[in-house]
Amino acid sequence: MHRVTPVIGFAALSAIASAQAPKPNIVFILADDLGYGEVGCYGQQLIATPNIDRLAAEGMRFRQFYAGNTVCAPSRSVLMTGQHMGHTRVRGNSGGLPQSLAANDVTLARVLRDGGYATGLIGKWGLGLPGEPGAPEKQGFDYYFGFPSQTDAHNYYPAFLWRNGEKVPLPNVVTHLGSGELTGYATKAVAYASDLFAEDAHAFVERNRAKPFFLYLALTAPHANDERARALGDGNEVPDYGPYASKPWTDTQKGHAAMITRMDRDVGALMAQLKQLGLDERTLVIFTSDNGPHREGGKDYDPAFFHASGPLSGEKRDLLEGGIRVPFIARWPGRIKAGAESAQVGYFGDMMATFAELAGAKLPERPLDSVSLVPTLFGRGAQAQHEYFYWEFYERGLVQAVLLGDGRWKGLRPKAPAGPIELFDLKNDFAEKTDVAAKNPEIVSRIDAIMHAAHVDNEYWRFDRPVPASRN
Repeated sequence: MHRVTPVIGFAALSAIASAQAPKPNIVFILADDLGYGEVGCYGQQLIATPNIDRLAAEGMRFRQFYAGNTVCAPSRSVLMTGQHMGHTRVRGNSGGLPQSLAANDVTLARVLRDGGYATGLIGKWGLGLPGEPGAPEKQGFDYYFGFPSQTDAHNYYPAFLWRNGEKVPLPNVVTHLGSGELTGYATKAVAYASDLFAEDAHAFVERNRAKPFFLYLALTAPHANDERARALGDGNEVPDYGPYASKPWTDTQKGHAAMITRMDRDVGALMAQLKQLGLDERTLVIFTSDNGPHREGGKDYDPAFFHASGPLSGEKRDLLEGGIRVPFIARWPGRIKAGAESAQVGYFGDMMATFAELAGAKLPERPLDSVSLVPTLFGRGAQAQHEYFYWEFYERGLVQAVLLGDGRWKGLRPKAPAGPIELFDLKNDFAEKTDVAAKNPEIVSRIDAIMHAAHVDNEYWRFDRPVPASRN
């Protein structure tokens, strides 16, 4: 990942794409804390996800795709800015620090809006509160409905949501816990936020069916309600347990599975709407997750029950593969080959160059850490490659990770910025069980140099400044 935009011939490719085909609609569906192994097409055996599995059967499934980070806010910052963790604005779940994009940040939404798209965000934002420079309506979204704060998004039955900078009251009654404006749990649970998001997504598509649109559907499932878990012991909050009600499982296990299957239902309904409106073959749909699986659903919830990370080691808040490698499915009938699998290594930051190329839109003039995945998606042309991928994480003491561009060699520095580097050969050890640093000093030296060069301090995120832990 260079500090330059590594997109060869981008302007020419964009012009050709614009001339040959109309701008596609883009629907980006982001689950919250959904593990690599928590959907059927990635090996899940206990939780039913037939609609997400159908997306994979009708599109392309990536085997080695990465979130921007191992927790939500920085992962979304990478997605929105096209910059990796050493360069993007927001690099952690706050921990008491200001957490907002700046007025001069150029987001994916702004690029697409300037390229002629209607832009909508429905769900969880986490990159700026109302009135701040990072508020969605100030960062390129024509329309917004949901939770500006990721902390408030813990509660599935909030007293209100936000629409375009204004509060929308809901009939729920909330017992307040925690620091967020809406955190806690409902003593009167009527309106389930995830259901409201699904309904609003349908309305957005209907309103914008006659023009190209970008819908960022940032779902909160299956993130746990942390405050409810601490107070009542069960944070996997869902209206009913659905097909899992009679399973010999704990309530937290039933709730977690039901949240994912309910989300899958909503994905299927949205796909059906696109087909009904005649938009199916004009729409790129992507489904993924913001990081690895949580273990915050309650004292008796363990993600290992569902093999949530699949064959990978680690989970949310780890820079091991289970914390950052995520399911990633891309579907576009007639353009992306059905049933395809890709070994191409990519990450959230690549959406900037990819979507801009598809839309014929102009990329930001500032440096990016983004390559277009259009050649991989369409199965033609030369695919640009990253030199490396970079992550840093602050909540457990500073940790760094680097993956070299071909996806084989991964370096992990648990005590950054000066501690020893562990090295894993993901080609032969994707579960990261064996540290081979001692046998590969040249590769370790290369990764060490990247770790020092990739991080650039900003006003809040510095290697010499401790960051408080967060529960988001």
